[in-house]
Amino acid sequence: MTHLCTLIADRTTRILTPATREKAAQVLERAVEIRELSDHVAYDLTFTPKDGEDSKQLAETVRHALDPLPIDVAILPEAGRRKALFLADMDSTMIEQECVDEMADELGIKDHIAAITERAMRGEIDFEPALRERVGLLEGLSEAVLDRIFVERITFTPGGKELLATMKTHGTTSVLVSGGFTHFTQKVAGTLGFDANHANQLLVEDGKLTGSVTEPIQGREAKAAHLEAYAKDRGVDLFATMAIGDGANDLGMIELAGLGVAFRAKPAVQAEADVGINHADLTAALYLQGYKDCEIDWAD
Repeated sequence: MTHLCTLIADRTTRILTPATREKAAQVLERAVEIRELSDHVAYDLTFTPKDGEDSKQLAETVRHALDPLPIDVAILPEAGRRKALFLADMDSTMIEQECVDEMADELGIKDHIAAITERAMRGEIDFEPALRERVGLLEGLSEAVLDRIFVERITFTPGGKELLATMKTHGTTSVLVSGGFTHFTQKVAGTLGFDANHANQLLVEDGKLTGSVTEPIQGREAKAAHLEAYAKDRGVDLFATMAIGDGANDLGMIELAGLGVAFRAKPAVQAEADVGINHADLTAALYLQGYKDCEIDWAD
């Protein structure tokens, strides 16, 4: 068998019952073995696609057959599952917020800035000018507020700590690449254990934001360039890389990576990524690589 159909559900639901797994196998028609990755949470179904069969379309067929159960379905080659280089977006991926929106809330303009953020993440407007516009509206915000925002407002996406710890244990290089700001990426990277981080630098004068960032802005092209650079530096083939994100500015690295994952992402990203994760937490990125529960470094 050359491919795997991986079924992943939120671990609190325990909805991947034997009957559900068998239903998915019936849709594939060629599944010969069901392998458990996590009891009632994640399973691999082995099979060989027909000549010319589209993997994403087949995954969608399986997913629809399991409706209305909230189960993520991925169809990927079995060979080369585990990745040696991992790049991740920060906002709405490794953390559950958009930092720029939380900063705007301090000035009473969150709704206005969040609307711009949403349009940029959906790919309706270009990321770079949208970032400049939003940062411009933050002019005068005290830099000291940023630490409080991180402590009081920022929460980590479930499964992120396990994802980073497990990949580190198995020798993967992990890099946080964000269209957000270094003030936050440095803290998130340090907490989760990323090997490096890249983001935009807010300009500050007399302890207050000037309304500008250093150029060039870390957007779609920069994220793809970071993936290429780290892969080249570490001698890693692009097939052995994984990138995960939710917004249109993540598409460059998601399309370039050997495994591009759309995590609770905008429609434009879902359409282009190899896999969409909409129901499970970030440990799904481990199951996609074939890790079993016994191999995962679980957080305390």
